[in-house]
Amino acid sequence: MKKLALTFCLLFVFENPLQVFALQNVPILIYHSIDEFTGHGSKELYVTPENFEKQMTYLKEHGYTLLTFERWQEMKRVRKPIFITFDDGYKNNLNAFAIFQKLETKSFKPAGTIFVISDFIGRSNRLSKTEIKKMADSGLISIQSHTATHPDLTITENLTYELKDSKEKLQRITGKPIIALAYPYGNTDEQVIRETKKYYTYGLTTIPGLYSNTGIKNELYLLPRTYIKYSTTLDEFVKLIETN
Repeated sequence: MKKLALTFCLLFVFENPLQVFALQNVPILIYHSIDEFTGHGSKELYVTPENFEKQMTYLKEHGYTLLTFERWQEMKRVRKPIFITFDDGYKNNLNAFAIFQKLETKSFKPAGTIFVISDFIGRSNRLSKTEIKKMADSGLISIQSHTATHPDLTITENLTYELKDSKEKLQRITGKPIIALAYPYGNTDEQVIRETKKYYTYGLTTIPGLYSNTGIKNELYLLPRTYIKYSTTLDEFVKLIETN
Protein backbone atom coordinates (compact mmCIF):
# COMPACT_ATOMS: atom_id res chain seq x y z
CA MET A 1 0.00 0.00 0.00
CA LYS A 2 2.85 2.38 0.88
CA LYS A 3 4.60 1.58 -2.41
CA LEU A 4 1.38 2.30 -4.30
CA ALA A 5 0.98 5.65 -2.57
CA LEU A 6 4.61 6.60 -3.27
CA THR A 7 4.22 5.63 -6.92
CA PHE A 8 1.12 7.81 -7.20
CA CYS A 9 2.94 10.79 -5.66
CA LEU A 10 5.89 10.45 -8.02
CA LEU A 11 3.60 10.20 -11.03
CA PHE A 12 1.78 13.33 -9.88
CA VAL A 13 5.03 15.25 -9.57
CA PHE A 14 6.35 14.26 -12.99
CA GLU A 15 3.06 14.53 -14.86
CA ASN A 16 1.85 17.72 -13.14
CA PRO A 17 4.91 19.89 -12.45
CA LEU A 18 2.92 23.12 -12.69
CA GLN A 19 0.49 21.98 -10.02
CA VAL A 20 3.35 21.08 -7.73
CA PHE A 21 5.01 24.47 -8.31
CA ALA A 22 1.67 26.15 -7.57
CA LEU A 23 2.00 24.91 -4.02
CA GLN A 24 5.26 26.81 -3.54
CA ASN A 25 4.91 29.84 -1.27
CA VAL A 26 7.57 32.52 -1.74
CA PRO A 27 8.13 35.45 0.65
CA ILE A 28 8.54 38.91 -0.86
CA LEU A 29 9.65 41.19 1.97
CA ILE A 30 9.26 44.96 2.04
CA TYR A 31 11.58 47.35 3.87
CA HIS A 32 11.93 51.13 3.75
CA SER A 33 14.70 52.67 5.88
CA ILE A 34 17.65 50.65 7.14
CA ASP A 35 18.88 52.95 9.89
CA GLU A 36 18.57 53.91 13.53
CA PHE A 37 15.32 55.74 14.27
CA THR A 38 16.01 59.32 15.38
CA GLY A 39 12.45 60.61 15.58
CA HIS A 40 11.90 61.54 11.93
CA GLY A 41 9.07 59.80 10.09
CA SER A 42 7.24 56.63 11.04
CA LYS A 43 9.27 54.47 13.42
CA GLU A 44 7.79 51.22 12.12
CA LEU A 45 9.16 51.96 8.64
CA TYR A 46 12.69 51.71 10.01
CA VAL A 47 14.73 48.55 10.61
CA THR A 48 18.03 49.03 12.41
CA PRO A 49 21.17 47.88 10.60
CA GLU A 50 21.79 45.47 13.48
CA ASN A 51 18.41 43.81 13.10
CA PHE A 52 18.65 43.77 9.31
CA GLU A 53 22.00 42.02 9.52
CA LYS A 54 20.58 39.43 11.92
CA GLN A 55 17.70 38.78 9.52
CA MET A 56 19.98 38.42 6.50
CA THR A 57 22.35 36.20 8.49
CA TYR A 58 19.40 33.95 9.33
CA LEU A 59 18.61 33.63 5.62
CA LYS A 60 22.25 32.84 4.89
CA GLU A 61 22.52 30.20 7.62
CA HIS A 62 19.22 28.53 6.73
CA GLY A 63 19.75 28.01 3.03
CA TYR A 64 17.63 30.75 1.49
CA THR A 65 18.31 32.00 -2.03
CA LEU A 66 17.83 35.76 -2.38
CA LEU A 67 16.42 36.62 -5.81
CA THR A 68 15.66 39.74 -7.82
CA PHE A 69 12.97 40.09 -10.46
CA GLU A 70 15.44 39.56 -13.29
CA ARG A 71 15.84 36.06 -11.82
CA TRP A 72 12.13 35.37 -11.30
CA GLN A 73 12.19 32.08 -13.19
CA GLU A 74 14.85 30.71 -10.84
CA MET A 75 12.13 30.20 -8.22
CA LYS A 76 11.44 26.89 -9.92
CA ARG A 77 15.00 25.69 -9.45
CA VAL A 78 16.50 27.08 -6.26
CA ARG A 79 16.08 26.09 -2.64
CA LYS A 80 13.99 28.38 -0.43
CA PRO A 81 13.62 31.42 -2.73
CA ILE A 82 12.96 34.83 -1.17
CA PHE A 83 12.83 38.43 -2.42
CA ILE A 84 14.12 41.39 -0.39
CA THR A 85 12.68 44.74 -1.50
CA PHE A 86 13.11 48.33 -0.35
CA ASP A 87 10.71 51.16 -1.23
CA ASP A 88 11.46 54.84 -1.94
CA GLY A 89 15.22 54.86 -2.55
CA TYR A 90 16.39 56.27 0.77
CA LYS A 91 20.10 57.01 1.13
CA ASN A 92 20.19 54.79 4.22
CA ASN A 93 19.63 51.80 1.96
CA LEU A 94 23.40 52.03 1.57
CA ASN A 95 23.47 50.37 5.00
CA ALA A 96 21.70 47.35 3.53
CA PHE A 97 24.13 47.34 0.60
CA ALA A 98 27.08 47.34 3.02
CA ILE A 99 25.57 44.42 4.95
CA PHE A 100 25.09 42.47 1.73
CA GLN A 101 28.74 43.08 0.87
CA LYS A 102 29.77 41.93 4.34
CA LEU A 103 27.76 38.70 4.16
CA GLU A 104 28.67 37.76 0.59
CA THR A 105 30.70 34.57 0.17
CA LYS A 106 31.40 32.17 -2.68
CA SER A 107 28.37 30.12 -1.65
CA PHE A 108 26.04 32.96 -0.62
CA LYS A 109 25.27 35.98 -2.75
CA PRO A 110 22.80 38.38 -1.12
CA ALA A 111 20.51 40.29 -3.46
CA GLY A 112 17.82 42.89 -3.07
CA THR A 113 15.63 45.24 -5.09
CA ILE A 114 15.37 48.97 -4.40
CA PHE A 115 12.27 50.62 -5.83
CA VAL A 116 13.32 54.19 -6.53
CA ILE A 117 11.14 57.29 -6.92
CA SER A 118 12.90 58.70 -9.95
CA ASP A 119 12.16 62.42 -9.44
CA PHE A 120 13.45 62.25 -5.86
CA ILE A 121 16.91 61.02 -6.82
CA GLY A 122 19.64 63.23 -5.37
CA ARG A 123 17.61 64.79 -2.56
CA SER A 124 19.43 65.01 0.76
CA ASN A 125 17.91 61.81 2.16
CA ARG A 126 17.71 59.92 -1.14
CA LEU A 127 20.18 57.96 -3.20
CA SER A 128 22.18 59.86 -5.80
CA LYS A 129 22.66 58.83 -9.41
CA THR A 130 26.22 57.77 -8.61
CA GLU A 131 25.11 55.61 -5.67
CA ILE A 132 22.34 54.01 -7.71
CA LYS A 133 24.74 53.21 -10.54
CA LYS A 134 27.31 51.75 -8.13
CA MET A 135 24.77 49.44 -6.51
CA ALA A 136 23.28 48.38 -9.84
CA ASP A 137 26.75 47.51 -11.13
CA SER A 138 27.58 45.45 -8.03
CA GLY A 139 25.22 42.61 -8.91
CA LEU A 140 23.87 42.70 -5.35
CA ILE A 141 21.18 45.32 -5.91
CA SER A 142 18.53 45.57 -8.62
CA ILE A 143 17.14 49.05 -9.19
CA GLN A 144 13.46 49.18 -10.17
CA SER A 145 10.68 51.78 -10.32
CA HIS A 146 8.48 53.27 -7.61
CA THR A 147 7.09 55.82 -10.15
CA ALA A 148 8.30 59.35 -10.81
CA THR A 149 6.65 61.28 -7.94
CA HIS A 150 4.95 58.63 -5.74
CA PRO A 151 1.28 59.47 -6.34
CA ASP A 152 -1.71 57.24 -5.80
CA LEU A 153 -1.82 55.76 -9.29
CA THR A 154 -5.56 55.08 -9.07
CA ILE A 155 -6.31 58.83 -9.05
CA THR A 156 -3.37 60.48 -10.82
CA GLU A 157 -4.02 62.08 -14.21
CA ASN A 158 -0.56 61.37 -15.60
CA LEU A 159 0.03 57.64 -15.61
CA THR A 160 2.30 57.80 -18.63
CA TYR A 161 4.74 60.15 -16.91
CA GLU A 162 4.70 58.18 -13.66
CA LEU A 163 5.26 54.82 -15.35
CA LYS A 164 7.07 55.41 -18.64
CA ASP A 165 9.25 58.39 -17.74
CA SER A 166 10.33 56.84 -14.46
CA LYS A 167 11.33 53.63 -16.24
CA GLU A 168 13.30 55.49 -18.90
CA LYS A 169 15.12 57.72 -16.40
CA LEU A 170 16.19 54.77 -14.26
CA GLN A 171 17.32 52.83 -17.32
CA ARG A 172 19.51 55.74 -18.38
CA ILE A 173 21.14 55.81 -14.94
CA THR A 174 21.66 52.08 -14.47
CA GLY A 175 22.10 50.95 -18.05
CA LYS A 176 19.90 47.99 -17.18
CA PRO A 177 16.27 47.04 -17.98
CA ILE A 178 13.63 48.27 -15.55
CA ILE A 179 11.03 45.51 -15.40
CA ALA A 180 9.26 45.84 -12.03
CA LEU A 181 7.05 48.51 -10.47
CA ALA A 182 6.08 48.91 -6.82
CA TYR A 183 2.75 50.75 -6.66
CA PRO A 184 2.88 53.75 -4.28
CA TYR A 185 0.86 52.94 -1.15
CA GLY A 186 0.26 49.56 -2.75
CA ASN A 187 -2.71 51.01 -4.64
CA THR A 188 -3.72 49.69 -8.03
CA ASP A 189 -6.81 48.92 -10.09
CA GLU A 190 -7.65 47.53 -13.54
CA GLN A 191 -6.71 50.71 -15.38
CA VAL A 192 -3.39 51.01 -13.55
CA ILE A 193 -2.59 47.37 -14.31
CA ARG A 194 -3.41 47.87 -18.00
CA GLU A 195 -0.99 50.79 -18.16
CA THR A 196 1.65 49.04 -16.06
CA LYS A 197 1.65 46.10 -18.49
CA LYS A 198 2.84 48.44 -21.25
CA TYR A 199 6.15 49.04 -19.49
CA TYR A 200 6.71 46.41 -16.78
CA THR A 201 6.63 42.66 -16.30
CA TYR A 202 5.87 42.73 -12.56
CA GLY A 203 3.73 44.91 -10.29
CA LEU A 204 4.03 44.80 -6.51
CA THR A 205 1.39 45.66 -3.93
CA THR A 206 1.58 45.92 -0.15
CA ILE A 207 -1.02 43.20 0.35
CA PRO A 208 0.47 40.92 3.02
CA GLY A 209 1.13 37.28 2.33
CA LEU A 210 3.33 34.83 0.47
CA TYR A 211 3.40 34.58 -3.30
CA SER A 212 2.02 31.38 -4.79
CA ASN A 213 1.64 30.60 -8.49
CA THR A 214 -2.13 30.09 -8.63
CA GLY A 215 -2.76 31.33 -12.15
CA ILE A 216 -5.20 34.09 -11.20
CA LYS A 217 -5.76 36.96 -13.63
CA ASN A 218 -2.93 39.52 -13.61
CA GLU A 219 -1.09 37.49 -11.00
CA LEU A 220 2.31 39.04 -11.76
CA TYR A 221 0.83 42.53 -11.32
CA LEU A 222 -0.72 41.79 -7.94
CA LEU A 223 2.32 40.44 -6.12
CA PRO A 224 1.92 40.46 -2.32
CA ARG A 225 4.60 41.67 0.06
CA THR A 226 5.21 41.22 3.76
CA TYR A 227 6.28 44.24 5.83
CA ILE A 228 9.32 43.91 8.06
CA LYS A 229 9.05 46.61 10.71
CA TYR A 230 11.09 48.27 13.44
CA SER A 231 9.30 46.14 16.04
CA THR A 232 9.71 42.83 14.16
CA THR A 233 11.73 40.46 16.33
CA LEU A 234 13.92 37.75 14.83
CA ASP A 235 11.43 35.09 15.98
CA GLU A 236 8.61 37.00 14.30
CA PHE A 237 10.74 37.39 11.18
CA VAL A 238 11.23 33.62 11.02
CA LYS A 239 7.50 32.99 11.37
CA LEU A 240 6.73 35.47 8.58
CA ILE A 241 9.05 33.82 6.07
CA GLU A 242 8.47 30.16 6.88
CA THR A 243 6.63 28.66 3.93
CA ASN A 244 5.93 25.17 5.17
